[in-house]
Amino acid sequence: MVKVYLVFTTNYFPWLTIVVVLPIFAGSLIFFLPHRGNKIIRGYTIFICAIELLLITYAFYYHFQLDDPLMQLTEDYKWINFFDFYWRLGIDGLSIGPILLTGFITTLATLAARPVTRDSRLFHFLMLAMYSGQIGSFSSRDLLLFFIMWELELIPVYLLLSVWGGKKRLYSATKFILYTAGSSVFLLIGVLGIGLYGSNEPTLNFETSANQSYPVALEIIFYIGFLIAFAVKSPIIPLHTWLPDTHGEAHYSTCMLLAGILLKMGAYGLVRINMELLPRAHSLFAPWLIIVGTIQIIYAASVSPGQRNLKKRIAYSSISHMGFIIIGIGSISDMGLNGAILQIISHGFIGAALFFLAGTSFDRIRLVYLDEMGGMAIPVPKIFTTFSILSMASLALPGMSGFVAELIVFLGLITSQKFFLITKILITFVMAIGMILTPIYSLSMLRQMFYGYKFFNAPNSYFFDSGPRELFVSISILLPVIGIGFYPDFILSLSVDKVEDIISIYFYR
Repeated sequence: MVKVYLVFTTNYFPWLTIVVVLPIFAGSLIFFLPHRGNKIIRGYTIFICAIELLLITYAFYYHFQLDDPLMQLTEDYKWINFFDFYWRLGIDGLSIGPILLTGFITTLATLAARPVTRDSRLFHFLMLAMYSGQIGSFSSRDLLLFFIMWELELIPVYLLLSVWGGKKRLYSATKFILYTAGSSVFLLIGVLGIGLYGSNEPTLNFETSANQSYPVALEIIFYIGFLIAFAVKSPIIPLHTWLPDTHGEAHYSTCMLLAGILLKMGAYGLVRINMELLPRAHSLFAPWLIIVGTIQIIYAASVSPGQRNLKKRIAYSSISHMGFIIIGIGSISDMGLNGAILQIISHGFIGAALFFLAGTSFDRIRLVYLDEMGGMAIPVPKIFTTFSILSMASLALPGMSGFVAELIVFLGLITSQKFFLITKILITFVMAIGMILTPIYSLSMLRQMFYGYKFFNAPNSYFFDSGPRELFVSISILLPVIGIGFYPDFILSLSVDKVEDIISIYFYR
């Protein structure tokens, strides 16, 4: 008993394996539950998500050292003897934030999925399968394991979209799988190329690959392959067109997972693989990333006001905000990379919340086109209030997490030593224009939905405001958005040492 206690209370306990395997294993048991209505299945899934979140929080709080930039809670088990494939897991300051975000948003998305009644068993199993794939991607220390986890969440998203989506769900699901699965080919080629380079036996360990030196031309080829894969998932223009269609047709609980977590996997991959494993190529591509990120901010903010579909308008706002992450990654500075990581967390909360509120609005009026809406402010004041506050957070209102994240990215670009002053001034000026465009599409969206008199004077119309479940989800996301806005060190303290380690070791040696 003493040995069991010591293992459980030390880093030798396989925390990460349990965290990765528990959701999909528990999800497979859903099919054996007694079929007594959807209530039992929903309750079971929410319980598993909550237990998973508590396990993650406990393990990180008691066994993760913030001031240590090295991998922690590491696990290394030989999986397949035939070609030396290992089950390698570990976390550092770069992955702890996205993993906590995954647990939090998935739990709330499962709670938000209460209206789903058709094929409830399959729906909730797919939600839990995505949970495992996403946490596995953020905690993998093996390139091939990272690829497997990366692929694991593609099929659940495809099925969630094609079965529970809108009228054009099959078109959107096909487009999603073609883009994401097609880009995964480049990821697999890059993984195999790095693993097989200079050795008869594959070396797929992240730490070994990070210390490996490649010819510059080969490093650039690897970099381009990984960049294509992560650019589709992020998404980076012009590989973004799957996202508005997917968001426009998906159920809003699926949209919460897409906006809150899935897009962040691409940004995480850019830092974890492109920056850490291929630093010389990243130094060459960094100026182009900044240019593309700036164009993306302006382009998406300009296209968003022209979208009639509410969820497509929010989707284009997500593309615009992802531009700040790309600029932060391309700045090659401590402050810029910390701002990008903070923006990953911030937009994970805000994007998920906006899609949730868009879905709850659709449940009431059964309309998706903004020019058909209007006058909702008085009949549904709680939805109006929460939607307005989170829209302000999206347009980077001071006191909200989005403002702090974008400000730090600005400062990171300005203080970067890698670019000329005139270049930084021009990029900052264009970014500022993008921030001016953001209130235009956000405020016009609020005006079209909530003001005017279209529904307020419509006969035989009935509205019911947010219930306790919907208020709980909205407030649960709103509180960290405000909390990070007033105290960003809560998130920055997780990553600051790891970011300093990346920049100092790989770019200033």
